[in-house]
Amino acid sequence: MGGAIRGDGLMRRGGRTHDDERRRSVDRWARRVILVLSLTAIATILLIFIFIFREALPILTDPVIQKEASLRHFFHPMEGSDAVSRYIWQPVALVPKYSLIPLILGTLKTTLVALLIAAPLAIAAALYTSEFAPPRMRELIKPAVELLAGIPSVVLGFFALIVLATWIQRLFGFETRLNAITAGTALALALIPIIYTVSEDALNAVPQNLREASLALGATRWQTATRVVLPAALPGIFASLVLGFGRAVGETMIVLMASGNAAITSLRFTDSVRTLAATIAAELGEVVFGSPHYHVLFFIGALLFVATFAVNSVGVYIIHRLRRRLQGGL
Repeated sequence: MGGAIRGDGLMRRGGRTHDDERRRSVDRWARRVILVLSLTAIATILLIFIFIFREALPILTDPVIQKEASLRHFFHPMEGSDAVSRYIWQPVALVPKYSLIPLILGTLKTTLVALLIAAPLAIAAALYTSEFAPPRMRELIKPAVELLAGIPSVVLGFFALIVLATWIQRLFGFETRLNAITAGTALALALIPIIYTVSEDALNAVPQNLREASLALGATRWQTATRVVLPAALPGIFASLVLGFGRAVGETMIVLMASGNAAITSLRFTDSVRTLAATIAAELGEVVFGSPHYHVLFFIGALLFVATFAVNSVGVYIIHRLRRRLQGGL
């Protein structure tokens, strides 16, 4: 009988060993597949960047292209009496003009309007759902806000073009329907889910004992939320703003449909604008391959990448500094 027990124990040990070996083999193959997928994604991104910079490089190296579309012309004022006529984006003309000033101004104006509208609304909604909303209300608000992220940008652009532009013009009496304010307002609808989701995650990540300590000292829920929880979640909230800025700068369809697409050098937000991303989308499909105009459009794409990378790098640095200060203070 003892031999039977020992034999049964050996069989069980053998079965467990076989199962463990099979699990280890599955884990090894899973790690390899994940590694291959990760390397493929990284390689794809690098190849895209290499292609964009390669197509933009003739602006710096090709004498023929440099003569017509050099870096000096991008920011150099043309001869004229005012700012509108001194900086012109007019690539299809007898004398092409490739000034990027109106495109950069248009991008900054729509991005600023979008952030000024989206950031307060999204952060306030995140603070409410994290600190004040009942569980049932939170289950309704969170999916509803995040549902905006699933709406295609072309649908938001169409809504802004047909409905929102008319509402804003009637409300404020603007001369033109399509302008930086209209485009920025529509763009804010696309930024709210990003800023809201990241901000709420940052607020929920604040340790519960900080809230309890504040309430134990006599602070109200509002004081706890605004003076304890919100400062502690500041790095995450700033990260949401950086992500929102990157989305606003790179957005295409909304600004293409709702901005008026006029490359005007003006500081007024009520004028029609044209952004860098919208310029690429509108002109790249019809440009002559290998022409100066073609390479300038790729240079704009490279400029967008460099600007986004710089903003993200500065944002990461600031977030790191904020987190260190908060941890030191705590």
